[in-house]
Amino acid sequence: MTTRRGLFVAPFDQLADPRVVGDLAAEAEAAGWDGFFVWDHLLYGERVTDIADVWTCCAAVAMRTERLLLGPMVTPLARRRPQVLARQAASLAVLSRGRFVLGLGLGDDWVGEFSAFGDEPDPRTRARMLDEGLEVLSGLLGGGRVDHQGEHHAARGVTFRPAPDVPIWLAGRFPNRAPLRRAARYDGFFVIGLDGPGDLERTVSALAEHDPAPGFDVVVDLRPEQDPGPWLDRGASWVLTRIGPFDLDLDEVRRVVASGPART
Repeated sequence: MTTRRGLFVAPFDQLADPRVVGDLAAEAEAAGWDGFFVWDHLLYGERVTDIADVWTCCAAVAMRTERLLLGPMVTPLARRRPQVLARQAASLAVLSRGRFVLGLGLGDDWVGEFSAFGDEPDPRTRARMLDEGLEVLSGLLGGGRVDHQGEHHAARGVTFRPAPDVPIWLAGRFPNRAPLRRAARYDGFFVIGLDGPGDLERTVSALAEHDPAPGFDVVVDLRPEQDPGPWLDRGASWVLTRIGPFDLDLDEVRRVVASGPART
């Protein structure tokens, strides 16, 4: 298996401009990267002042590139309306000609990103909301509709047309098992909190117990100074290079992007 390489970009401060994000994506494609994924946040503590909207950034990436996979990494579904998110995802899949990946997860309230806006702060409740939202979202993307109780079913009356294929990757922190089990039912697992390649091997083994579908993606991210070599043959289909979140310098970011993906 050839491990693909991508960028995992925080659209904060100097990067909090969709035009800049689009420029970086075009530079990344020219430099040989395979994917360009954008963080989705409303707040990120006192060290971050400006944050760009993830959907606008994804649209800019789609318009400025022809080959890169792209998407939010990751969107907390509990603060989204699944029917609105389905429209956004389907539209970006069309705009990108099938290159859009929808990354979803619980999110975190460590800086009040949920509680400050009256959204659900309890992670267990958000987990239930995530599972319910995934059922609705996947049904709508497949061409269903939502009734007044929030359940999706086969088309009756006004329907969503089936969208272009939208892979869904679920995020989770190692070694928690619930996110892994959830991800195995969809198209990929973005696993965070790994201490080393050995943790990745344990994750891949645990996923195999749940029989994910063929083509299932396992995704990890590294800091720019980390050597990707030891991670490339340990079962990950994607190794991302993290850009951010703090003290982003646009010139340095451009240097990392232009250096391209080191594959060995």
